[in-house]
Amino acid sequence: METPRLALMRSKLFVPGSRPELFPKALASEADALSLDLEDAVTPSRKEEARAAVEAFLRGRPEGGDGKIVIVRVNGPATPLFEPDLRAVLGRGLDVVNLPMVESAADIQRAVDAMQRVEHLGGLSSRARILANIETPRGLHAAAEIAAAHPRVAGLQVGYGDLFEPAGIARDHAAALDHVRLVVRFAAAAADIPCFDGALADVASPERCRAEAEAARRLGFAGKSCIHPSQVLVVNAAFAPTPGEVARARRLLDAARERIGSGTGAFLVEGQMVDAPFIESARALVALAARLGMPEARGETP
Repeated sequence: METPRLALMRSKLFVPGSRPELFPKALASEADALSLDLEDAVTPSRKEEARAAVEAFLRGRPEGGDGKIVIVRVNGPATPLFEPDLRAVLGRGLDVVNLPMVESAADIQRAVDAMQRVEHLGGLSSRARILANIETPRGLHAAAEIAAAHPRVAGLQVGYGDLFEPAGIARDHAAALDHVRLVVRFAAAAADIPCFDGALADVASPERCRAEAEAARRLGFAGKSCIHPSQVLVVNAAFAPTPGEVARARRLLDAARERIGSGTGAFLVEGQMVDAPFIESARALVALAARLGMPEARGETP
């Protein structure tokens, strides 16, 4: 599982691990990724049942994959459920382990040590990556060190409920949302990994979901979690580039190909000065457009 693939994940649909009847429907959805949940969405009395259902689903995935990124949110490393979860899910079929309540680089290292121990004892070739949840004040404060804690950390994800509710912060407070997003975005950027916006529990408000997704995209987020299938298309649309954006990025890359060959480091494209950061951004946008099959993405990339 490579970080660039995770960077193209616009939507991630949560599915309770205790509801295996929903797995095929989620797999057939338009979500770029499934997040099978063994943590908050599963009551204590059903943890073992959910773990077994998720393990069976993972082992049943085809060798070549099915086009989806599959993530499992395990129970926290500080709980006795963590290593049993890892033993059940690591191996073929799993792309990413989603770690809840990460508060430090030490939390990441402990999780990596446990993953490596399970892989070694089980003779597993798994190199599943980690998506670390930033959902506590300590985690937000340590976001940069968490992002850079280990090469297996492939992304950061915001969890608004656990972060805002205990602090008495309204979930729709624009300044609070933007502050958290900026802290997480710069932490992820420093580690050269993507980050993902938290889910919106208000399923009956597609416009609010769209507004949140669009705001997150403007701040450089790669995608957003969804807790209901109805949110997936809204989120996908918000994080998909427009034909105009792709066409302009394509023109920028065409100009860069010509200028790079002549040794020019910075140059004008349609009245805007362009250099290396703009070229990298254009490459990323065209890569996403190509993955989505947009015709505007076709062409040679420098």
